[in-house]
Amino acid sequence: MKRSLASRLNSATVHVGRALRASADTHGLAAEQRSALSVIYFAGPIRMGALAAAERVGAPAMTRTVLILEAAGLARRGRDPHDERAVLVSASRKGAQTVAKGRDDRVRRIAAALRVMPAESRRRLRASVGDLETLIETLEAQARGEAKAIA
Repeated sequence: MKRSLASRLNSATVHVGRALRASADTHGLAAEQRSALSVIYFAGPIRMGALAAAERVGAPAMTRTVLILEAAGLARRGRDPHDERAVLVSASRKGAQTVAKGRDDRVRRIAAALRVMPAESRRRLRASVGDLETLIETLEAQARGEAKAIA
């Protein structure tokens, strides 16, 4: 039975993610905590509500996650200088180093795997990256409830 492109892409993304997590140093954090730390690092300082929305969880769940990250020394909370009622979350130096190290480790592992692939396979992957990035943008826009047309 021939699988659809959508089915094959779904399977590929699941397996790539699983393979990259298999030997990753998780620093004792659950997947949702690592994900939140990554959002904080790349989008921060970020309001708690925006962080919860980005992670698609409620405010109480995100508050618990941020408390765990704070206790681990990976994030810190502070007041928004433009709105004293709002809380901003930012990555600590240790949190920034943790995210950067995780990214560097994944990139290194991907590069090593690419080196053992035939040149023609690497060429095809290189040629498809832009289309994958467009697919990701479309999926993210749909998740935000935006209709995204592809030109």
